[in-house]
Amino acid sequence: MNPASLESRRKFSWPLAFTLIFLIGAAVVTIIFLRLESWPARTARQSTAELERIGRDIRDAFVEVAHLQPRVTINSRVYLEKTTAMAELAILSRQIEVEHEFLHTWAGSTKRVKLHGSFTAKAGFDLQQDFTVDLRPDEITVRIPHASILGVEQKQTEVLAFENGLWNRISAADLENELAALPELARQKAAESGILLEAEAALQKQLDDRAQTGRRFNLIFQNAPVKD
Repeated sequence: MNPASLESRRKFSWPLAFTLIFLIGAAVVTIIFLRLESWPARTARQSTAELERIGRDIRDAFVEVAHLQPRVTINSRVYLEKTTAMAELAILSRQIEVEHEFLHTWAGSTKRVKLHGSFTAKAGFDLQQDFTVDLRPDEITVRIPHASILGVEQKQTEVLAFENGLWNRISAADLENELAALPELARQKAAESGILLEAEAALQKQLDDRAQTGRRFNLIFQNAPVKD
């Protein structure tokens, strides 16, 4: 083989090799630069996708517990609007016993009525009020109205005393008014029994059991109009 030919090939290959190395290095640097430049956007997309998944999980938990899809916001952006198939969510019920006595004296004559009522009081949440779920990268905040007495159902009424005066007689209106007072007394007694706090604690436990997200979970009860 001609030595001159070999020397010519060596001189020709080095510039080509340096050119290829330069092009490969430039390509690697460009790829790294593009990846670093797009990293915040890719991270944001992944974070948003994760929050949307958590939002769907929270939504499903409310649907399972309350047949309610709350209003879900992700970083203050509305993701899901509120829908509900029920007007109320009853969590607890309790038997309530009340008594009410009516005394009226006129011209020395006294009439007396005493009634006893048995009621079932239901405590829970008015789903027509505002329910919201706000998702942030580090925490989940759920805002719902405080529990309220949704209703009292009369089970039994007893007349413990029905005493007319000699000329001061018990009228139909007297009896009607006393009967009408019993449900309100039952509602007040139920509210004072602690059933509302128990209903809120029961709902929080159900949601905690279903919302295992690894993020701080804040359930905030806020004031709402008292249900009539």
